[in-house]
Amino acid sequence: MGWFKRLKDGIQTATEHKRETPDGLWYNCKKCKHTCTSKELKENLWVCPSCQYHTRIGSNEYFELLFDEGKYNLLFDDLEAYDMLSFVDLKPYIERLESAKKKTNLKDAMQVSIGRVNKKPLIVACMDFTFIGGSMGSVMGEKIALATEYAIKKRVPLMIISKSGGARMMESAYSLMQMAKTSAKLSQLAQAGIPYISFLTDPTTGGVTASFAMLGDINISEPGALIGFAGPRVIKETIKRDLPENFQTSEYVLETGFLDMIVERKDLKETIGDLLNIFDIQPSSRIILSSLRSGSN
Repeated sequence: MGWFKRLKDGIQTATEHKRETPDGLWYNCKKCKHTCTSKELKENLWVCPSCQYHTRIGSNEYFELLFDEGKYNLLFDDLEAYDMLSFVDLKPYIERLESAKKKTNLKDAMQVSIGRVNKKPLIVACMDFTFIGGSMGSVMGEKIALATEYAIKKRVPLMIISKSGGARMMESAYSLMQMAKTSAKLSQLAQAGIPYISFLTDPTTGGVTASFAMLGDINISEPGALIGFAGPRVIKETIKRDLPENFQTSEYVLETGFLDMIVERKDLKETIGDLLNIFDIQPSSRIILSSLRSGSN
């Protein structure tokens, strides 16, 4: 009743004494609407503690989650997207790039790193959806190609974590060419007998799904991830039919045979470690642990 009395008596808190809630202090689950603190969400590996909905996280978070002691080395970090076509839609592509770089502190939508998972070396190429929707451009294709060559040279397994809206339209045919380029490089990896683990997260769509995301020796996914080529709305409007329940979720894709397993985030490191033990690939050269640095530095 205190608030009603304050309003009745005309008592209000002075503006200078009001306290605003800091941005990012609370998280509201978009699936079950459960509210928890951001700290609680992070401690639960960015998974809703109520319904186990897996929120989207970036490459740095995956690296720290996967690698022993959260330590790794970034590879090919000098590569940076630029506007090769002087493309303009609602605004110039160069402006979109500068905005994305400033917002995310990244140079493009993918980072590549090397570290150890349960003492086994692994190269991980991971997308960031916050950088222009994780779209696949020429830099992403080049990083995957270089990561593949490095994996062959060092005889170290490769893992790609996909989280993408598809090809980057601002790079036109250059973006579409990355589908063939990355697929060809992964064929070389297979010929060299080096394992490739594809990890599909929410969302994995478009040209990424149509190329390297579905070419893994092992294809795994997080629960509830959207996986497909075109979106369900586009498909429904095209075929003029209702779609099956849970269409294009990772559970549906697993049932139809395009995934090997679904892994919760809390079990991801242990699962990848088990797979590396099964493959048991010996690197061609020693990876010196002292050369690894924490991604938070």
